[in-house]
Amino acid sequence: MRDRLLILSVFIVASCGLAYELIAGALASYLLGDSVLQFSSIIGTYLFAMGLGSHCSKYVKEERALATFIDVELLVGLIGGLSALFLFLVFAWANAPFRTVLYALVVICGALVGMEIPLVMRVLNQRKTAFADIVSRVLTFDYMGALAVSLLFPLVLAPKLGLARTALLFGICNVGVALWTARVFRRELVNPVHFYLRGGIVLMLLGGSFVAADRLTAWSEKAIYGDEIIHAETTHYQRLVLTKWQDDLRLYINGNLQFSSRDEYRYHEALVHPVLEKQPWTRKVLILGGGDGLALREVLRYPQIESVTLVDLDPAMTTLFSTSAPLVALNKGALKDKRAHVVNEDAGQWLEKDNGVFDAIIIDFPDPSNFALGKLYSVPMFRLVNRHLAQNGLMVVQSTSPMHAPRSYWSINKTLEEAGFVTTPYHAYVPSFGEWGFIIGAKQAGYTPPTAYRLPMKFLDTESTRQMFFFPPDMHKVDVEANRLNNQSLVHYFEQDWSRVLR
Repeated sequence: MRDRLLILSVFIVASCGLAYELIAGALASYLLGDSVLQFSSIIGTYLFAMGLGSHCSKYVKEERALATFIDVELLVGLIGGLSALFLFLVFAWANAPFRTVLYALVVICGALVGMEIPLVMRVLNQRKTAFADIVSRVLTFDYMGALAVSLLFPLVLAPKLGLARTALLFGICNVGVALWTARVFRRELVNPVHFYLRGGIVLMLLGGSFVAADRLTAWSEKAIYGDEIIHAETTHYQRLVLTKWQDDLRLYINGNLQFSSRDEYRYHEALVHPVLEKQPWTRKVLILGGGDGLALREVLRYPQIESVTLVDLDPAMTTLFSTSAPLVALNKGALKDKRAHVVNEDAGQWLEKDNGVFDAIIIDFPDPSNFALGKLYSVPMFRLVNRHLAQNGLMVVQSTSPMHAPRSYWSINKTLEEAGFVTTPYHAYVPSFGEWGFIIGAKQAGYTPPTAYRLPMKFLDTESTRQMFFFPPDMHKVDVEANRLNNQSLVHYFEQDWSRVLR
C-alpha cells in the first residue's frame, strides 16, 4: 500500500512540475511580450535544468533517498509556489534584471523537479519492486499528471485563480506530498518530526501568501501601470487590466496599452470615418476585434446603418465593456444597441463558416505580437475578408505604427495586396501611441480621401484628413515580405521593430 501511495504521489509531482513551467512561460509572456522565443527558451531551459537535476540525484546516498525526496518536495513547493508572486514583485519594484531572476528560478525549479522521479524510483527499488514494474508505473503516472495539468491550467486554473494563486496551489500540493510521504514512511526516517515542522512552516507561508495573493499582485501591478487599477482579470485568452487617473481610463491587454480615454477618439475616428464617409449607402457593417465597443460607437453614429456584426474572441472583454458603468459611458452603450450583434468566436473560424457580405469591414485586432495574433494578419485571413466584402465596399485594418514599426506596417500592406486588395495606406497621430497606421482595402481602384464629414468630429476635418494620407520621408515605404502562415514574417518584423524602439 505504501508503494502504491508513493507512485500515486508521482501524479501530483508531475502535475506540479509542469505547472511551474507553464506559469513561467505565461508570466514571461504577460510581462515581456508574448512570443515563440519566450515560451521556447523557458521550456528549453526548464528541460535542461530537469536533466541537470536528474544527473545530480545520483550523488544522493541510498539511505538518504527517501529523506532527500521529502526535502526536495518542500523546496520545490516553497520556491515554485512563490515564484509567480515573487516575479511580479521583482518586475514592479526591484532594480535587478527581471530576465536574470526569471531564468534563475526556472533553473532552480527545473533542477529540483528533475530530481523527483529518479529519487522515487530509487526508493521503490530499495523495496525490491521489479525494475520493469517501477519504470512502467512511475512513468505512466508521470505522463498522466502532465496531461491533467496541461488541460486544467489554461481552461480552469489560470482564468479562475490567476498565475500567482495557481503557483501557490501547486506549491501547497508539493508540500502535501512531502508531509504525506513523511507520515506514511515515518518508521524509515531518522526523525520524521523535523519534516513535519519544516513542512508545517512552509505550508503556513504558502497558505498565507495564497490568501494575500490578490492584494500583493494588485500592489505590484499598480507599480507596473502607475495608476489606480479599477479592474483586473485573467480570462481564458488574456490578462485584462483597467486603470484610472483623474478622468483618464486606460485598458491594457497582457501589459500592452490598448487605449486611453483622453485620446482614443483620434484613433477610432481615423479608423472608421475615412471608410464610412465615402460610403453613404452603407447599411451592413462587420467589425473584427474591437471588443471594447469604441469602433462600434463610431459606426453607429451613422443613422443609415441597419446592422453591425462584431466578432471578438473574448466574452470577458465584451461583457466588461457592456456592463461596467464608466466603460458603457465611454462607448455610449454601443454593445447593447439593437443594431449590434456581438459574436464571441475566433474571427478566422467565423469568417470560414459565415456567408454574409458586408458593405464595410473594420478590423481592430491587437498588434501582431505573437503567432496567434499574427495569423489574423495573414494572406489567407485577408482573402477570407475579401470574400465577405461587397464588390464596391471598403475595408480598413489598424496596422501598427509606420513610424516606429515600418517593416510591420508595410508588411501588412503587402499582405493585403497579395490577398487581392487595392490598398490606400494612411496614418494619424494619437498622443498615447504616437504616429499610428491604418490601411484601407478595396476590390477596385479609385478610393480618394473624404474632404468633409457629415457628422461632427473631434479630430477629423479637411486638413487633418489630408495630412493623414501624406507620408513624409521618415515613414516612406520599405521593401518587406507579405505575412504567410508558414513563416509569419510579420511577427518577426514586429518584434524587431519594437525591440529597437524600446531599447
